[in-house]
Amino acid sequence: MTDNSKPTGTPAAAPTANPQGRRKGLGLVAAAVAVAALAWGGYHWMVARNYQATDNAYVAGNVVQITPQIAGTVIAIGADDTDYVKAGQVLVQLDPADNLVALAQAESQLAQVARQTRTLYANNAPLAAQVAQREADLLRLKAEAARSREDVQRRRPLLASGAVGKEEFDHAQALAAAADNAVIAAEASVRAAKAQLTAAEAQTKGATAEDFPGVMAAAAKVREAYLALERTRLIAPVDGYVAKRGVQLGQRVAPGAPMMTVVDLHHLWVDANFKESQLASLRIGQKAELTADVYGDKTTYEGTIVGLGAGTGAAFSLLPAQNATGNWIKVVQRVPVRISLNPEDLAQHPLRVGLSMEAKVDIREQGGTALASAPRTAPVAQTSVYDVAQPEVQERIARLIAGRSVPALQQVPALALPAMPADAAAPVAAPAAAGQ
Repeated sequence: MTDNSKPTGTPAAAPTANPQGRRKGLGLVAAAVAVAALAWGGYHWMVARNYQATDNAYVAGNVVQITPQIAGTVIAIGADDTDYVKAGQVLVQLDPADNLVALAQAESQLAQVARQTRTLYANNAPLAAQVAQREADLLRLKAEAARSREDVQRRRPLLASGAVGKEEFDHAQALAAAADNAVIAAEASVRAAKAQLTAAEAQTKGATAEDFPGVMAAAAKVREAYLALERTRLIAPVDGYVAKRGVQLGQRVAPGAPMMTVVDLHHLWVDANFKESQLASLRIGQKAELTADVYGDKTTYEGTIVGLGAGTGAAFSLLPAQNATGNWIKVVQRVPVRISLNPEDLAQHPLRVGLSMEAKVDIREQGGTALASAPRTAPVAQTSVYDVAQPEVQERIARLIAGRSVPALQQVPALALPAMPADAAAPVAAPAAAGQ
């Protein structure tokens, strides 16, 4: 039997280990890790530790709500969503018919009161003349009474000698008594006339027909009616863009009902919500660098911290956390920090309210305070579009008081706005609002 099996060959030798090369590779890895650690440590020491950053930051601004001050029916809408409006531009017009009627009634009442007042002043002169006339009558009657008494005294000795008869003497005495009674009546008449003059002068003393209390009250009613007429026209208090228009033609609106909003995109700021562990080094006045997601990292904004919030967002939320309950879980809190934006950067790259931002604050400057230390000396925001001098109504009031004819208004007067400086509606940076 033939054996076909082949002799088994010598097994292959295992590869020889190279401890030296292995140690070299581990050394290179360790060196790379050490270099990376040193680089990170150097970067943190030289750069990173000088900044505090957060991506929990959002654009905020003044969102001005347009609401009517009087009730009325909408007959015209002057702006729609996304429209740009200037301060003083008419946004909504209410039906002025009822207000025109009320103004006409107030002016009619003023004209009537003015005429009554002029009559009251005119009555003083006749009353004074009446007093003078009755005083003159009194003097005349006193002279006649004195003469009658003298006649009686002359006839009395002649009565004893019979030169004057008894009947004549009695007649002289009767005339003297009648003269005395006439003097008494005249004195009472003088007192009554003086009382009437005093009462009339008491109503007009110390005032003219123009500043008489009744006239002033009626004039105030005219101004009130004119002001209500002006308020049928809702105007924009600031420059901005219209948003959230909800008013419709023919809608009956009540005072305070929201109709639309005007957003001032020229004066925005950023509310950056920093963690509570980052607040220790933040100060008012520190510079910040911000980027917006809408433009990317290539576009940066310069900013300055103008205030730190007075509490965390959770403390001011609608439903505050109940940390005294048994299932408490610690959550890192955030405090809003308000950062103003450079107007030039904002003009070159406009932002919108609510956009996401990333903020990086340079904390090397520690000279500022963590909280505002002095009260504000200027308004947060102001506008002069409502400072209407009302020259037309003042002229109408003057004409009505003077007794001249004034035709009733048939429509809302033309809008006359005072000249406003370029930054009249510019808001002053306000303290940071609480938000998480």
